[in-house]
Amino acid sequence: MEDSPHALLALQALDTELDQLRHRRATLAERARLREVATGLAATEAEGAEVTLQRDGLVGRQTQLEAELADIQKRSTELDGRMRSGTVTAPRDLQAMVDQIAALKRRQGDLEDSDLEVMEALEPLEARLVELQDKWAALDAERTQLGASLAAAEVAVDAELSVATASRAEAVTIVPAELLATYERLRERLGGIGVAPLVGSSCGGCHLTMSASELDRIRRQPADAVVTCEQCGRILVR
Repeated sequence: MEDSPHALLALQALDTELDQLRHRRATLAERARLREVATGLAATEAEGAEVTLQRDGLVGRQTQLEAELADIQKRSTELDGRMRSGTVTAPRDLQAMVDQIAALKRRQGDLEDSDLEVMEALEPLEARLVELQDKWAALDAERTQLGASLAAAEVAVDAELSVATASRAEAVTIVPAELLATYERLRERLGGIGVAPLVGSSCGGCHLTMSASELDRIRRQPADAVVTCEQCGRILVR
């Protein structure tokens, strides 16, 4: 059976691997792109709603104009018919009807100009709506593809996590409970690294050089003794 410090170093390697795998799973490129796509879809939908509102307002205005134009056309036709029928003979009445028809034609011209302006304003809005629909469809298709890719990538990472987790469960059984508890506390406090090798005269965790006296003290300890770095507090493995 391995001595406790070296068994702890093997456990640290597995914990580091697990941390890296969890980080990789959380930061998969597909996940980040999915967030971007979701943002793009929301922005596209918001703009589409705004443009649709503008378009619908113009369509409503166009409907009103066309209804009024139809009414003017009807009234003009009726007046013209009465004038041609011969039922109205008084010059004063005929002149009044001529004036009414002229006023209706002027109003018709104004309405037709307004209708043309509305049509011209509608054209770019309709075009923009088509662009937004195409953009949304492309983003939605990408979202579906990314979802499938992300699921596959997660399955691959989860398989590695499963193997590493099983290895850790086995490795932890040979570490004394008290030493394991100390290691876990250090890992939580020191960014995931609770134990490190002694590399020459430096700590493999904080990479600081130890004093000659401290190094001598450590080297005099029994091979299975638990020693710590005087700088960072990590458990040192010689």
